[in-house]
Amino acid sequence: MATRLNPYLSFTGDAREAIEFYQRVFGGSLRMNTFGEFGNTEPGLADQIMHAQLETDSGFTLMASDTPPGMEHSPGSTMTISLSGDDADELRRYWDQLSEGGVVTTPLEKQMWGDEFGMCTDRFGVPWMVNIATPQD
Repeated sequence: MATRLNPYLSFTGDAREAIEFYQRVFGGSLRMNTFGEFGNTEPGLADQIMHAQLETDSGFTLMASDTPPGMEHSPGSTMTISLSGDDADELRRYWDQLSEGGVVTTPLEKQMWGDEFGMCTDRFGVPWMVNIATPQD
């Protein structure tokens, strides 16, 4: 198996809602396990997500979990997920869904370097960048 880099997102009680949202955005196969499935029956934690993995049809992977009590949670403080390529329709569709209900910091539009680029933070607090490459002649 080749080495892969997989973003692992942390949430505080809404990992299931978030990863199901990302599955609607990106498609693919989703697997989830709760803390309760691994023996933690603590009220309020048993139904939360211990590990979720989304394998998308485009070949990338997102992982997620809820942060258990006692562990630090600092969403979006050090990482932004970047999507880029030349499939403008696909990337615009991702942008529209990710930015809906979130905060757009840079609208998706043509930039000085020639590509379309935008930045947003989705409704779950995850920052995203989308870059649509300008077709080369």
